[in-house]
Amino acid sequence: MSTTEWRDKTYADTLENTYANLERRKAIDPSFSLEEVRGVLKHLYVQDGNDWLGRGELQDAILHAQIAAHESFIHAWEKSLSES
Repeated sequence: MSTTEWRDKTYADTLENTYANLERRKAIDPSFSLEEVRGVLKHLYVQDGNDWLGRGELQDAILHAQIAAHESFIHAWEKSLSES
């Protein structure tokens, strides 16, 4: 495995799993809202900025994938709302 391949795989796996979990939650939890997802994303942004001790490459990859999944999920949900 190359020196960055593990990071790319971790990112891709985390992105896919996070997005799938958000979709599953939306499908089974009627109280789950777009505002809740936005709130989680806001906290992920704060966590990303709070790196004064240094998380390391693994945790950075995981956090950035979670942020990307939430951003993508919000975009898709907003798009579906505007189309209906």
